[in-house]
Amino acid sequence: MSMTDPIADMLTRIRNAVRARHPRVDIPHSRLKEGLAHILKKEGFLDAVAVVRPKEGFPVIRVAIRYTPDGEPLMSGLERVSRPGRRVYCSKDEIPPVLGGLGVSVLSTSRGLMSSDDCRKVGVGGEILCNIW
Repeated sequence: MSMTDPIADMLTRIRNAVRARHPRVDIPHSRLKEGLAHILKKEGFLDAVAVVRPKEGFPVIRVAIRYTPDGEPLMSGLERVSRPGRRVYCSKDEIPPVLGGLGVSVLSTSRGLMSSDDCRKVGVGGEILCNIW
């Protein structure tokens, strides 16, 4: 079975792990997904991101999900915005706020993957991959 949207698969794996209160989740590796995971870590939604390369088989991205001391996840929602069937682009002036500024968008720009805050600072637009809040 081929996967048509690996980013949606990654977000679903993280969403399911958060709902099941798992401490970490493994995701099949790609450079795009690794970059996305590092942005989520930088924004404070994940505790750790590591690429595990087993002797046999394919490498995976192991992400540790961040929880409050009470055991509540810091991530309450993830949604895919731009899909293979419907691409969503925006200019630097049109980057929409996520949950009134409480969340963050991840954009694929000409300068690589960036959070919506970084895009506003640098002044670039791009394809909105997903929103996290």
